[in-house]
Amino acid sequence: MFAQPAYSASHAKAPDKVFGWVEEGVLVPENISVKIKLDTGALTSSLDAKDLESFEKDGEKWVRFKVEVKDTETGKQVSTPFERKVERRIKVRGAGGAEHRPVVLMSLCIGDHVYTEQFSLKNRGKMNYPVLIGRRTLQSLGAVDASRTFTVEPKCESKAASN
Repeated sequence: MFAQPAYSASHAKAPDKVFGWVEEGVLVPENISVKIKLDTGALTSSLDAKDLESFEKDGEKWVRFKVEVKDTETGKQVSTPFERKVERRIKVRGAGGAEHRPVVLMSLCIGDHVYTEQFSLKNRGKMNYPVLIGRRTLQSLGAVDASRTFTVEPKCESKAASN
């Protein structure tokens, strides 16, 4: 005879929100529409950043970069300059070896909420998904259904300052 399991998936509470593995979001306050890949394989979120340049400002480390994306609203190629304080640096290991990347705070609207999260910066070439959302952000976002895409529209115009 089998014992009853202490936890059963059939009795689990359904998550409040379920997102697709690809969603549309908006970088705020710059108001840049981007395609986002919800990446359960990554710990830290990342952003495709061009022309990375480190500099000092008020005795702190900062980075200047451009985000070049195809705006999902207009279909036009958009290149927007950014400057952000470097929060930390991370070591990323890949097939080509290890590299160090700056991590900055960015605000991103997904659905009806603005998330201010840490993003590692790397020029990743012409990527289909310039923004990858990692597990640290997914913890506060919700569940991911790998069979779905574009389940929510970003609607954060009046919430750009919230978190």
